[in-house]
Amino acid sequence: MPETAVTTTVNGRPVTFSCDPAMSLLECLRDIVLLKGPKIGCLDGNCGACAVLLDGRLVNSCLVLGVEADGREIATVEGLESWPGFAALRQAFIEEDGLQCGYCTPGIVVAVKALLDRNPDPSPEQIRDWLAGNLCRCTGYETIVRAVRAAAAALREAHVADGEAGA
Repeated sequence: MPETAVTTTVNGRPVTFSCDPAMSLLECLRDIVLLKGPKIGCLDGNCGACAVLLDGRLVNSCLVLGVEADGREIATVEGLESWPGFAALRQAFIEEDGLQCGYCTPGIVVAVKALLDRNPDPSPEQIRDWLAGNLCRCTGYETIVRAVRAAAAALREAHVADGEAGA
């Protein structure tokens, strides 16, 4: 089958690549665009290791065809460094021991960004529900939930401080 040209935006930068129409977005990101943040896990949408934002929506990139990204915007964990919550989340993961081997962490970070964009003050139950599609074989999840709560609180405090500074 002939390759198809895909023009997209990845982490805020225009990217054009050619791929086999049957290639997953995960394969395209890792093998063609050379971004290694999305991890290869289950390849059937059950582990969340390959999570990315596609037009702001959380998706498992193993379940999306690369050609479906044409004309769309993709954000991987590599592109979240400029997100104000990234530093807070990283610090919270360290302080709460929210990661061990780290393999699942990129997908979890992307999922948490999507959650906090929608809900800046999620309850522990909401966090667990939102992250149900992200498997972590090391932590037992409680430390991840605590890290997300701590990061959300830090972001809310920073937002309040920014609002007060502007008044």
